[in-house]
Amino acid sequence: MRKFHFIPALMILGVVACNDAATDSKTPAADTTSHAGHDHASAPGTEIAPVPEIPAGAKVYFKNLKDGQTVTSPFKVEFGADNLSVDTANGIIKPASGHHHVLIGLDSIASGTVVPKDSVHLHFGNAQKETELTLAPGKHKIALQFADGLHRSYGSKLSATITVEVKK
Repeated sequence: MRKFHFIPALMILGVVACNDAATDSKTPAADTTSHAGHDHASAPGTEIAPVPEIPAGAKVYFKNLKDGQTVTSPFKVEFGADNLSVDTANGIIKPASGHHHVLIGLDSIASGTVVPKDSVHLHFGNAQKETELTLAPGKHKIALQFADGLHRSYGSKLSATITVEVKK
């Protein structure tokens, strides 16, 4: 009979030990946000480089749209970038390089913040320089946000925001 008491005690000890280990392994050492199949977690003991410096004269802008413009949906949006290389979001950080995001109804994202990926944060990590947007009739704020190879925003310095009126 005594060995039946021994088995549950071992099982409880095993569960407690496994739960303690699982808690420790879930504490992330770095940002583990994943976009487009890339895992941005750093290996133990490594540091993720800071967001690259913005070169002099660098800017992003809407090439074909002006603030307050009236458009018919769907409409083409062309992205411009001066003194920057538009590159893929491949997880590699290069100076003066990155890719575009379009933010619907939002302003720029703070520098160093990973741009979320959802219906209002559109990613163009394949180095695209244009897209077509379909928006409901009415006024819409759209922002162009540049980010590095890890989808980290360059902040308001590499962002442009306009409002468009989508007619019925």
